[in-house]
Amino acid sequence: MASDLAFACRCGAVSGTLRDVGPGQGDHVICHCTDCQDLTRHLGHADMLDAHGGSALYQSRCAKMRLDTGRDRLACLHMTDKPTLRWYASCCGMPLFNTYANGRIPYITTQLAACDPAKRDALTGPPLGHLFTQDGSGDTSALPKMSMGRLMRRFFPRMVKDMISGDRRRCALFDPATLEPVAPPRRLTAEERQALRSGGAIP
Repeated sequence: MASDLAFACRCGAVSGTLRDVGPGQGDHVICHCTDCQDLTRHLGHADMLDAHGGSALYQSRCAKMRLDTGRDRLACLHMTDKPTLRWYASCCGMPLFNTYANGRIPYITTQLAACDPAKRDALTGPPLGHLFTQDGSGDTSALPKMSMGRLMRRFFPRMVKDMISGDRRRCALFDPATLEPVAPPRRLTAEERQALRSGGAIP
């Protein structure tokens, strides 16, 4: 379909499609939070960040993601003690998605760097704003800011729809019966987090 957006990890082993992509179906934002920046450094993909340390993301309904290849290459981790789960391709380390710790709170946030560059900007529309600009690199004062409160207000109706319809059990990242992740999550150790704080890469 014309509104479908293909995604793939850098080596192409993990691939799939975001369906019904559009400004009315999801939210295109740029996140500058420390965790998003640390994730790319930890996985060796800091080149995904923009000049201000931002990650281009598209948050949409969880059942709108179709995984075509590479289910066995999916891996996930928690950067901190927070419930956000970061999904990536174990084959090449490319970050792919952010979700809640399990499928009970349904949403999926896709890294637009993994999506078809020929279609992603036209389909997602311009960014609604920039999150956590205080964590960004350089002078971020001119960036149009967006609060987490505003993003949550936009996300809430989609979450309710996925819960009532049962679509949260149709997300490729979670077991439909238990709503637990299809890959075992790992949490960064205190030593790994300290290495990132010090600006070092983690092998």
